[in-house]
Amino acid sequence: MGEVLGKVLVVDDDEVIRQLIAVNLSLEGFEVVTATDGEDCLEQVLDVMPDVITLDVMMPRLDGWETAQRLRRGEATRHIKVVLITARAQDDDRRRGMTIGVDAYLTKPFDPAELIEVVGDLAAAARG
Repeated sequence: MGEVLGKVLVVDDDEVIRQLIAVNLSLEGFEVVTATDGEDCLEQVLDVMPDVITLDVMMPRLDGWETAQRLRRGEATRHIKVVLITARAQDDDRRRGMTIGVDAYLTKPFDPAELIEVVGDLAAAARG
């Protein structure tokens, strides 16, 4: 086993996509924890303290936009790198994400290699 590249909290209400992201990141050497929606993410984030959160936008209970905003407002969570992963690729959506302060934006269907590269870069930045 090599060194863990970083800890990632994968948040998606679609179990297939959640597992796809988790498996791809695990195989690359990331420690992965999963959450089923924004509420679940916020309940776990302080215990997990991930380097990076991958966050689906369209979820029940609490969507990715509001989850990202709450993460950015939290003293203990505002530094965590956030990647929004969504089927919504309009410029307005990208602008909204950047206004909230997300660190990266990937559109579904995403290329697993691109996901790994983006998460890896953000985890490396988070770890200094």
